Amino acid sequence: MKPAGKTPVFLERANYRQRRLGDAARFLPLLGTVLWLIPLLWTRDGPEAPSNAGTITYIFVIWVVLIGLAALLSRVLRDTDPAADTARR
Repeated sequence: MKPAGKTPVFLERANYRQRRLGDAARFLPLLGTVLWLIPLLWTRDGPEAPSNAGTITYIFVIWVVLIGLAALLSRVLRDTDPAADTARR
């Protein structure tokens, strides 16, 4: 039997989605930092060492991807934010 005083925890789908998108937005800088630190793990000598141009290209590609993800997340969060809807009216 269930205890009579406890009610199940339920979040509305929109509220749950908005919270997870906010979590993703907070996680994005950490993801960017980890991805930018990956070239430090690459070996600097030997025949399989990446060139400096390849490393710089990797860093700029990661930078552009992070900008795109941040723009996408900010647009989706702005569209789902109920406070922004009341401010527009």
